[in-house]
Amino acid sequence: MYKRVITSLEKKFPLSLAESWDNVGLLVPSATTATQTASSSGKVLLTVDLTTSVVDEAVEKSVGLIVAYHPFIFKGIKSINLQNPQHVSLLKLIQAGIQVYCPHTAIDAARGGVNDWLVKGITEDGNIVSNEVIDPSKIDPNSGCGRIVKLNSPIALESWLPSFQKHLGVGNLLLATKSRDVQFQSVAVCAGSGAGVFAALKEDADLYITGELSHHEALMLKEKGKIVVCARHSATERGFLRELAEYIEAEVDEVEVIISSEDCDPFEFAS
Repeated sequence: MYKRVITSLEKKFPLSLAESWDNVGLLVPSATTATQTASSSGKVLLTVDLTTSVVDEAVEKSVGLIVAYHPFIFKGIKSINLQNPQHVSLLKLIQAGIQVYCPHTAIDAARGGVNDWLVKGITEDGNIVSNEVIDPSKIDPNSGCGRIVKLNSPIALESWLPSFQKHLGVGNLLLATKSRDVQFQSVAVCAGSGAGVFAALKEDADLYITGELSHHEALMLKEKGKIVVCARHSATERGFLRELAEYIEAEVDEVEVIISSEDCDPFEFAS
């Protein structure tokens, strides 16, 4: 059952598309000595980050598989440190028989993945002239990092912002622009952290959408008369979990897909 979920994910989001530095795939397999409650529950939990709260939620709900967008294990673990929350969570997952699968940049790069979900929040399909990859994959040139979108008709920034916030499901956006009374007709998109991907652009865009940029990167774009929208890193990714849930349920009808209620951005606005 869970193997079918993973197979369906890898069919749509091949791990071969992931960046070479990334750690993707099945990071925590099922332990043969684990309790059978979680392994036979048919429940799949979706999350962007696998925090201690999300792990506790998975155990409480008897989840058998967690699909965590960001890799739960990234750097090598030389020894288990019980003062390290990640290590404690790893032990809990193994004891509960919960598997963990992380697709990360494979979902970023693939068509129909996170970046194309962000593009859906820009405008209707009928207004999109082209949606091309910024940094194409060597495996599949039609997939890769980021998107550069060109529109048939320009869009007014001020009236567009609320609809994009609704698409992301956020109440606040960081905006860098010399004026809100402007229009845009080309958009560069990169989920998460966009600076490295935007550096590969062959020409400037009017609007840059990403999760985060450094102060100087955003300032440089603003000085050039461009518009920058930063939604926070995981806020450019979390809304995609709804589409991912629908895909898994359509592919594997015997599983129950749950979007984590504990998963959230580490930052919040103080006022």
